[in-house]
Amino acid sequence: MTATVKYADVEVGQELPEQTYPVRRLDLVRYAGASGDFNEIHWNERVAKSVGLPNVIAHGMFTMAEAGRYITDWVGDPGAIVEFGVRFSAPVVVPDDDTGAEIVISGVVRKKLEDNQVAVALTARSKGVKVLGGSTVVVRLG
Repeated sequence: MTATVKYADVEVGQELPEQTYPVRRLDLVRYAGASGDFNEIHWNERVAKSVGLPNVIAHGMFTMAEAGRYITDWVGDPGAIVEFGVRFSAPVVVPDDDTGAEIVISGVVRKKLEDNQVAVALTARSKGVKVLGGSTVVVRLG
């Protein structure tokens, strides 16, 4: 697969379209099964609150995966990611209702690099709170 976004068509400072990803408890259960991370703070409200959390929270790696999905959807190639780093700055709290929570992700092209690569700064928020900080991904474009 080749990236559909062309290096020549990207400019430093270019803002990528914001995307919203829903997060429901069912998503967390599925992620736990896929990742093997069955920590109860990700599915049991009583346990989450007993350790001082406001409610069940999404796995940090789940949130990071949604950020990765955001960038690969933009690039059009899941193999385009060269480097990916995030800092978890706040949890995504997922209430037990039909709507759950949302993660809103946006990005800005920060630097054009050699070999058709660009560095993109990502921002992820949930309920207006930044949940990923200092997040940068380097992708190879077509």
